Amino acid sequence: MIKADLTYPTHYIKLSNNCDIAYIDEGTGDKTLLFVHGLATYGLSWKKNIDFLKKHYRCIAIDLPGNGLSSRGNFPYSMNFFAGIIYDFIVKAGLSNVYLVGHSMGAQIVLTTLINAGDCADGLVLCAPAGFEKFTSMEKSIYHGTVQFFDFFSTEENSLRKTIRTSFYQSPSQGDDMIEDLVSLMKKHPSSQYRPMIEACIAGMLNEPVFDKLHLINQRTLVLFGERDALIPNKLVHPTTTRQIAEAGIRQMPHAILEMLPQCGHFLQIEKAAEVNHIIHRFID
Repeated sequence: MIKADLTYPTHYIKLSNNCDIAYIDEGTGDKTLLFVHGLATYGLSWKKNIDFLKKHYRCIAIDLPGNGLSSRGNFPYSMNFFAGIIYDFIVKAGLSNVYLVGHSMGAQIVLTTLINAGDCADGLVLCAPAGFEKFTSMEKSIYHGTVQFFDFFSTEENSLRKTIRTSFYQSPSQGDDMIEDLVSLMKKHPSSQYRPMIEACIAGMLNEPVFDKLHLINQRTLVLFGERDALIPNKLVHPTTTRQIAEAGIRQMPHAILEMLPQCGHFLQIEKAAEVNHIIHRFID
């Protein structure tokens, strides 16, 4: 049983490609925040943010296809595929005054969504965004050859727990509820579905870059990074700092601002939830 299912009611919507998307829908307001999670997590990774922000806005957090309680299947799991899911969800749900909020891979997905359909949202919030880091062909080969991300969802629970916990700088136990949920979900589905999904997502992030298109994002954009992010940049190929990656990205965007959170890792929306929530609220209002 997935413990966190009881936190908020789960809703479902069937999209144009016959994919059933599970989502949380809490709060009211004239603005809607649509939260998109990162690689192989789920919508409830935004729980600490929804708990606060639902007092001011309608908050919707989806499970991407292949993740959480949404449909599994033979999907391409590319950035453009996921961007199409986001756009179709906005249309099917009849959403307006939307702010897209993405974490890690989810941030690259919402960037791709706006690059493809520039009028579907009023603003962006990017938490530890993938897509700001550029990879040459050689660096992609090194990345694939040395980092086996599919082990993130191997049948060994210890591997899963270690990977998530190392994404926190302080108090990695903050991710324990999420770990337990993801372990439960992992056991419900064969690894033959998870591993291709993980590999396809990573290939999509590398092979569908957004950096050279960031200048096309005309919406106001808030970018947040933890200064102690252990995943961005990839230390194997880029001996630089998270701040340098962040600043290079926002320089490409005409209406972007950057907030760096000290003593904070990759899951900043969990690790520094109160600070992140107030920064987002201040940005939107």
